[in-house]
Amino acid sequence: MRKSLQLQAEMTEEFGACVFDVTLDCEDGAPAGGEADHAALVVSLALQAGQGARVAVRVHAVDHPAFEQDVATIAGQAGHRLAHIMLPKVESVNDIALAAAALDTAGAAHLPLHALIESPAAVHRAFDIAAHPRVQSLSFGLMDFVSAHGGAIGSDAMTSAGQFSHPLVVRAKLEIASACHANAKVPSHCVVTEFTDTQAMQAAAQRAARELGYTRMWSIHPAQIRPILAAMAPEAGEIEIATKIIAAAVLAEWAPISMDGQLHDRASYRYFWQVLERAHQTGRALPNEARGWFSAA
Repeated sequence: MRKSLQLQAEMTEEFGACVFDVTLDCEDGAPAGGEADHAALVVSLALQAGQGARVAVRVHAVDHPAFEQDVATIAGQAGHRLAHIMLPKVESVNDIALAAAALDTAGAAHLPLHALIESPAAVHRAFDIAAHPRVQSLSFGLMDFVSAHGGAIGSDAMTSAGQFSHPLVVRAKLEIASACHANAKVPSHCVVTEFTDTQAMQAAAQRAARELGYTRMWSIHPAQIRPILAAMAPEAGEIEIATKIIAAAVLAEWAPISMDGQLHDRASYRYFWQVLERAHQTGRALPNEARGWFSAA
């Protein structure tokens, strides 16, 4: 956890923006019986994080005995320094409501929730979960999803290649991405466990972004962060085109324009502005004019 926070600080300085979140883990990270001590450690690390750091915490699931203690300790003491709370094993909107109520009781009503969708039933309810106002993002939990099928999905579906070919896994990913986009929430793609294979990592991130509509992705190792950023970022040529179109739109006071024989109006302006937002968020180099728009904001 300390190494992750240090890497975040170093890359923030390098890119001029915080380009990834660090999620401190209480669910799998805490030893059995040591949940309270681990929660206290997480609080300490969150409070020590530097200015501009984006730190989140994955607490235990709502039906775990340590859930209420996690939220009371972490959100109660460090909620003002957190970007969000990650809630695992979400099965229904009721789980979100329970977590939101616990955050409110802890004095952290401002904190959004990121929900991990990890079962077939949760995928079925993804649109309802994404619609909850406290939910900011849905993440796909690949390994738990495969395990939830009792052997009906083979272990190869948990690999970097197999997770993009098994129909049930791909369907789940599409449902989650669609639920997020329907509700203006952020779809976050699952991990790639082959963390030493940079090529596999980048290929998976590109497919997640370009084929399945994901705009964020989990990493489980520092070596995965740069390939994810590269895959999620727009190409230099797309950034240049987006800058030209938005600059022309500003001059036209957002009326329709013609550029290179194509019509552009508010619908395409929205798309190309989103290109520039993604470029900024992933630390890509922006033209001078576009940098000025973000510094003004």
